[in-house]
Amino acid sequence: MNRKVKIAIVIIVAVIAAYSIYYLTSYSPAEQTATDCLNGTANVSVSKIDNELFVDGKGNDTALIFYPGAKIEYTAYLPMLCELSSMGVDCYLVEMPFNIALFGENEADDIIETTNYSNYILCGHSLGGVVASSYMAHSGKGDGLILLAGYPTENITKPVLSIYGSNDGNLNRKSYDEAKPLMSNLTEFVIDGGNHAQFGYYGKQSGDNAAGITPEDQQNQTVEKILDFINAVK
Repeated sequence: MNRKVKIAIVIIVAVIAAYSIYYLTSYSPAEQTATDCLNGTANVSVSKIDNELFVDGKGNDTALIFYPGAKIEYTAYLPMLCELSSMGVDCYLVEMPFNIALFGENEADDIIETTNYSNYILCGHSLGGVVASSYMAHSGKGDGLILLAGYPTENITKPVLSIYGSNDGNLNRKSYDEAKPLMSNLTEFVIDGGNHAQFGYYGKQSGDNAAGITPEDQQNQTVEKILDFINAVK
C-alpha cells in the first residue's frame, strides 16, 4: 500500500471518528424552566435512582416510564412529568446513553422488576416513543403505551394513546399513517397549534414549525389526555 493511500485512509477514518463523536456527544440542553424542577415542587419530589429520575407524587398505583426524544437532555421533560405526578401518577424519567433511546431500549426492565405498581405505562417522545413501543413489542411488558409525536414499527396489542401537534414539522406523517394499522387499540389526539418540541423545554428544534400555543398549554393538554387514558386502562 503506497503512502498516498495510507494517508487517505487515515483521513477518512479520522473524519468518521470525529463525526461519530460529535453526533453522540451533541444534544439540545434543557432550559431553566425544566432544570428548576430538579429539586421537585410543592407536591412532588425528584430523586436520582440509577439511570433515571424518580418523580414521586401522591400516587402509588400507577407508574409511567418515559423515554426521551433523540439528542434531547432528558431533564427537559421534568415540568410535564412533575405535573402528571402531582395528579397521582409516579413517573420515571430515563437518562439514555448518549441521549439516544436506541442505546437503552431495555432501561424499563429494572424499573418494572424492582418496583411494585399495579400498572406500568410506557411513554416516549419522538424516537423515544418508537423505542418504547419496540420494548413493549419485544418484552410484552407494560399495560399501555403513550406516543408523543412517535409511532411503532411493530404490532402493539395493548392500548395506545397517540398525541401530536397540528404544527409538528418533524413527525414523519407518512410513516405515522403507515404505522396506524400496527396499533389495534388506538386513541389519537391532535393538539391544535402544538408542535414537536413543546412536549419538553429544550428550545426550538431544527425542522420544526412554530407553535401556535405556549409550551404550558401543550403540556397541560397532554397531561389531561394521559390521565384520561390511564384511568381507562386501569
